Amino acid sequence: MSNYTAATLDDIDEMDDGRCPWRPVRAHFGITSFGINAFTGKRAGDRLINEHDEADNDGHEELYLVQTGHARFELDGETVDAPAGTLVFAPPNVRRTAFAEEPGTTLIALGGTPGKVYEVGGWELWAPINPLYEAGDYAGAADRARDVAEANPEMPLLMYNLACCESLAGRTDDAIGHLRAAIERKEELRQMATEDSDFDPLRDEEPFRQLVG
Repeated sequence: MSNYTAATLDDIDEMDDGRCPWRPVRAHFGITSFGINAFTGKRAGDRLINEHDEADNDGHEELYLVQTGHARFELDGETVDAPAGTLVFAPPNVRRTAFAEEPGTTLIALGGTPGKVYEVGGWELWAPINPLYEAGDYAGAADRARDVAEANPEMPLLMYNLACCESLAGRTDDAIGHLRAAIERKEELRQMATEDSDFDPLRDEEPFRQLVG
């Protein structure tokens, strides 16, 4: 028996972390070779893509497809009109955002890093926790993130984010332990931690200094 999967976008629950709501297409299908998500603007003027670039996100390239409706992209300050069927490619260093010009406009976004095997980061799992972090409820975020991070050890960014919350919540030993576990799975996180202000409460702790060098 074939093990393919089929779904409509309406079959995928929309998620909201306080930015632009989206549907986690990659996570829904369990795709591990590339990133893909969908964004729908319910009203004209709704922002579809948060303003950002990918220069600090492993140099992701992103391709956007306007599936339905009509969108307007702003790319490094230039406006691109994008009716349904338009493809927009944004290299990592291009600052980009997009807005719905019509109600019900849907974008499909695909991304990956040139020359690098795609790595599932787990940001879809972090998204429901992020509002607590943004609100400064670091203890609450840590409480919710712990089970999620420990249940998904193959996603070290979840463990890293947990350590950030624990650091800010004053849970020093837990933060250092989970940061160590994250770095053991993804060495690049060591350098990230040296520059991350979330770990400022740990800077004078000897185990932290030894961990980040």
